[in-house]
Amino acid sequence: MTVDPETASPAAARAVVPGQRAPLPVTPPGGRAAWFAWWIGVSVYVLAVIHRTSLGVAGIDAVERFGIGASALSTFAVLQVLVYAAMQIPVGLLVDRFGPRRVLLTGILLLSLGQLAFAFSTSFGPALVSRAVLGCGDAMTFISVLRISARWFPAAKNPLIAQLTGLAGMGGNLITTVVLAQALHRQGWTASFAFVALLGIGVFALVALLLREAPAGVAVVPAAGRRPAVRSQIRDAWREPGTRLGMWVHFTTAFPGAAFGLLWGMPYLVEGQGMTRGEAGGLLTVLVGGNMVFALLLGRVLSRSARARMPITLTVIAATAVSWAAVLSWPGAHPPLWLLLILLVVMGTNGPASLVGLDYARSHNPPERLGTASGIANMGGFIGTVITLFGVGLLLDTLAGADGVHSAEAYRWALCWLFVPLGVGTGMILRLRRQV
Repeated sequence: MTVDPETASPAAARAVVPGQRAPLPVTPPGGRAAWFAWWIGVSVYVLAVIHRTSLGVAGIDAVERFGIGASALSTFAVLQVLVYAAMQIPVGLLVDRFGPRRVLLTGILLLSLGQLAFAFSTSFGPALVSRAVLGCGDAMTFISVLRISARWFPAAKNPLIAQLTGLAGMGGNLITTVVLAQALHRQGWTASFAFVALLGIGVFALVALLLREAPAGVAVVPAAGRRPAVRSQIRDAWREPGTRLGMWVHFTTAFPGAAFGLLWGMPYLVEGQGMTRGEAGGLLTVLVGGNMVFALLLGRVLSRSARARMPITLTVIAATAVSWAAVLSWPGAHPPLWLLLILLVVMGTNGPASLVGLDYARSHNPPERLGTASGIANMGGFIGTVITLFGVGLLLDTLAGADGVHSAEAYRWALCWLFVPLGVGTGMILRLRRQV
């Protein structure tokens, strides 16, 4: 018996890949109970996105509070994202072995503790450690939600559910952009970040009391004696070309929008383009709104046909490259508003398109290593984001004037760094595409 790996569901993979694993229903039930379980899980992801993107609207405040430059500011985001990326494989193993509910609860605790410490930090060192703790908690959310969805929904719905999860996460980004940005201006640093930290209490209670990881009668994790060795679990997932293709798809499509929204968007628009914070925040909502619209659109397309995955990926990469080239090569220091709007709309496709990478990993691996394979794929975009955050920050400090001010011209040349990881990632996708 053979199964097409492009369209095989985890249940189908179970039928043709022998091994010792927990029994799964051939078709998960879906229905109201599935949506309820997904809703609880996704509430944790929304909270994680609020924590993750909180620094994006506080970059200028952080420079003043800690007395740091652009490269040191980028270190906050770099460390947070680097920890997130480094935790993906360990988190995938934990989800496979102990179930997503325990991992989500641990993630909420780490998110809350990290953000609370950040709220009261007054110097660079403690603040940096707190962002690392926050990144560790953030890493435990998305893969756990995807694992819950895979248990509750039929395989054909998984691409749509993944996109809806990303869409809900953009709601968290919108809260950060609109609400937290205003709170920082009115309530100050400590009160704003402490309030965000305390949101975790309610979400923790929700998960602890109401979340069901799987339908009744379905084992969430394999019995202790049936768990594969950690090394073989990672090795087998990595050897699968679909996993590596998924990682490079996630790498190349995710990082431009992530780096812009996570850190450099607000400084670029305020310092480089001369906008007020209110104008820049309003413009950044276009990025968030684009993510939400394209999540719905791509989710429906991908749930109907797996063949759309590569065309969507290459189209998003090309559109992102062309948009950035137009903005950075525009004559004069300030591209027109309409061009910036087009750029933000195009980058709104980045997050939804990156989930194509996770779909490649899901469809090419059997159920017992889905968490591990998803973790490997999910590393990609965050590694690309780290490279971009650090590279842009380093170039900005190199190009800064004698007074330390970053001009529009400095931002223009520093943001050209985006094309380096974009080119590397595209080359790897085209190479692995032939293998898969």
